[in-house]
Amino acid sequence: MALIPSSSSVALSPIISLKENLTLPTRVFGLNFGVLSQESVRMSGVSYANKKGTNVATCVQDDLEELKPFWDDGYGTRTMRDCTEIAMDLIRNDGGPPRWFCPIACGKSLKDSPLLLYLPGIDGTGAGLVVHEKALGKVFQVQCLHIPVWDRTPLEGLLRIVEETVMSEHKLSPNKPIYLLGECFGGTLALAVAARNPTVDLILVLANPATSYNRSMMQHLSSLVTALPEEHYGMFPYAISPLFGDYIRMLMVKTYDVNDLQSVWQFPGNICKDLPLLSVVARVLPKDTLTWRLKLLKSAADYANSRLHTIVAQVLVLASGNDKLMPSKDEAHRLSRLIKHCNVRVFEDNGHTILLENGANLLATMRSNQMYRRFSKFDIFKDFLPPSDEEFKTSLVEKWYYHLYIDAVTFSTMEDGKIVRGLAGIPNEGPVLIVGNHMLLAFDVFALVAEFMREKKIMLHGLTHPEIFHINPVLNFFMIPLTDLLKVGGAIPVSGRNFYTSLQRKKHILLYPGGIREAMHRKGEAGKLFWPEKQEFVRMAVRFGATIVPYGGVGEDDILDLHIDYNDMKRIFFFDWLVNEYNKGRTNLREGMKGELADQPFHIPIFLPKIPGRLYFKFGKPIRTKGMENMSNDRDFLRKLYSQIKCDVEKNVAYLLEKREEDPCRGVVERLAWQAVYGSQDQVPSFEP
Repeated sequence: MALIPSSSSVALSPIISLKENLTLPTRVFGLNFGVLSQESVRMSGVSYANKKGTNVATCVQDDLEELKPFWDDGYGTRTMRDCTEIAMDLIRNDGGPPRWFCPIACGKSLKDSPLLLYLPGIDGTGAGLVVHEKALGKVFQVQCLHIPVWDRTPLEGLLRIVEETVMSEHKLSPNKPIYLLGECFGGTLALAVAARNPTVDLILVLANPATSYNRSMMQHLSSLVTALPEEHYGMFPYAISPLFGDYIRMLMVKTYDVNDLQSVWQFPGNICKDLPLLSVVARVLPKDTLTWRLKLLKSAADYANSRLHTIVAQVLVLASGNDKLMPSKDEAHRLSRLIKHCNVRVFEDNGHTILLENGANLLATMRSNQMYRRFSKFDIFKDFLPPSDEEFKTSLVEKWYYHLYIDAVTFSTMEDGKIVRGLAGIPNEGPVLIVGNHMLLAFDVFALVAEFMREKKIMLHGLTHPEIFHINPVLNFFMIPLTDLLKVGGAIPVSGRNFYTSLQRKKHILLYPGGIREAMHRKGEAGKLFWPEKQEFVRMAVRFGATIVPYGGVGEDDILDLHIDYNDMKRIFFFDWLVNEYNKGRTNLREGMKGELADQPFHIPIFLPKIPGRLYFKFGKPIRTKGMENMSNDRDFLRKLYSQIKCDVEKNVAYLLEKREEDPCRGVVERLAWQAVYGSQDQVPSFEP
């Protein structure tokens, strides 16, 4: 995005840059550069050209075609210390009006990436994105608003600056959304801009927005700052720092593994080393500036609150449960009631400065809420972003307790019929259709998707019931972590159209013909198939020449003990009422079928965990249909192929039930003993195939 430079030269560190490929209105100012050193010619994969006769550096950003699994999102490489260094660079010669800048750390972005405008908090520096810059820069054209320390632009002036940027981009790319990422004060600005521009396709992401100013500590700070003598103001930032954020969680951004003893021992030293950084607050927000900004904040909050009912944009509110400065959690739920399209995600352990703290992955949260799109309509295929390396490492499937409790073992069958441990028998080139049986509560999906990513670096897209994508965060908070994991892991709502598109795009697809009935099976039905008579998925797979891999999975009986199933619930009035209420208005994909296949109500069976055993998966010999596309309408052929797939799944289940008895590490005690001796949780021995 191009920015028009201001008339006055402002020396700036090479950590931020000016873009020249687009033109904004003349009242929006950019940042000029001093001459860069040779070391600054290339940073973070971004080129700079210091042309002869000019002091302006150009940030060259080539578009990426797509992201690969385990891409580097830069998490942990930039922290609060970087934020303060950037802030000091920005205010060193801080003249001129508010203007936009692009952080160099953002690097290259995906083709057709939308614009993201970051509206800062009360500090106004625009440096608050350092933790997320690299990740956001991969999928957005990022621009940050900088409000100089001594600038006294009123609220209306700031709104016009943001609006003119929005309108300029909207005229150039009317089919693209524009993102407004507002933090605290910036959140109120974003809401005001959205209310004033209902015809523009805006998406708002608000981090602890300050619309609750009148019920927060902020209004008391205003009176305190006014009464505080100038000579005592220097200690003020140290006194109020506990209100602004969780300092420990800021340190944990760099050492996110709280179980790492080395990281724990580093905390005292890091605290002592970074404590002087708090003095920067006094330079970023001198007394007069803080007094002005607090008045500005009150005006912005009042303005936004009076127009909430007019907002039609998509809104995602990130709320901290441990915000000591304002009631962010309660305010988020209030906004969700007043704004038509508003989602809320609460981070219970985070403080006010949520974007600088550990535990709040901004891009992953946007993706799990399906808030990332590049054009006017969300496309679950085109807008899908694979998990980054950091996302995968910190996800549930990589936790030590998950490995201890699940410890999935996979076997696959080679073309010559040989059974090997691992996924070597799965073709690397798609389209590939993995078909198998559901375990209780469908928790087998997480293990399979993780194994495909871990071993083959392949995204296995599970076809999932559409209701999973419409979970009410308020009523189903206990399911949110699981549904988020499914969405980030590539789950796709099951439908004929999505299945067709997946095959057309040559994806690796995971399909459970048994659906909800199989995933919520009753007592004594573990491993039993509930497949419909129609072989529609086989016809579609043959039409695209897909490779079909039947698989079987066992092990739920070693992990869960089912106590109350659906049949029991129907006999108990309270449970029966809960199930009926929960299923009102929900979609039954098997409606119209006869028998128990049509009986697929959503419910959560009551179970107790057992002393963990182990999950086992066996993939049969791949069935190749390439070259058989002309057989896609041959009913006899499809019926035989369908029967073969179902039979292979049942054989795989029977094989695993028999062979797991030979596993020397089937129990958790045996696995713990093996790990204690060999010091690794990877590739714990199993039976010989």
